[in-house]
Amino acid sequence: MKKLFITAALVLGTVFGALAQRYCVIDTKYILESIPDYKDAQKKLDAVAEQWQKEIDVKFQEVDKMYKSYQAEQVMLTDDLKRKREDEIIAREKEAKDLQKKRFGYEGDLFKKREELVKPIQDKIYNAVQKLAASRMYDFVLDKSGGITVIFSDPKLDKSEEILASLGVKKQ
Repeated sequence: MKKLFITAALVLGTVFGALAQRYCVIDTKYILESIPDYKDAQKKLDAVAEQWQKEIDVKFQEVDKMYKSYQAEQVMLTDDLKRKREDEIIAREKEAKDLQKKRFGYEGDLFKKREELVKPIQDKIYNAVQKLAASRMYDFVLDKSGGITVIFSDPKLDKSEEILASLGVKKQ
């Protein structure tokens, strides 16, 4: 009888403990898109990316032009000249690919620029979320915009507006 009572107490304690966990839901995508500094940073990133893409496109167009010229003149070239032109084309194509990788590759210039412009904003949001979670004693803060699939959330649990208010962002 004593074992049954202890087991029942443990089960009830676990159930009530699980029910006592407090959580809220936020939408970081909505929060970010509501912050004017984020919109400005995104515009700057888009402009830089477009400029870099044009630069890369010009390099690939040069390679294409060189290749077409080579194809047209190939019959008249000696083997040494053919090899030299092919090496030039390959070198230019490698330069273009290297530039593309440098600008847009993993941890490339665009990644670094995004870190420079967007990370401070993300840090502010993270700090505001931490402050909200600590003040309201939330055990979990779920983000419904990202990789976690939230099938349903009660709108009263969504604290995105409170995060924006704590960041000083006015409702639009």
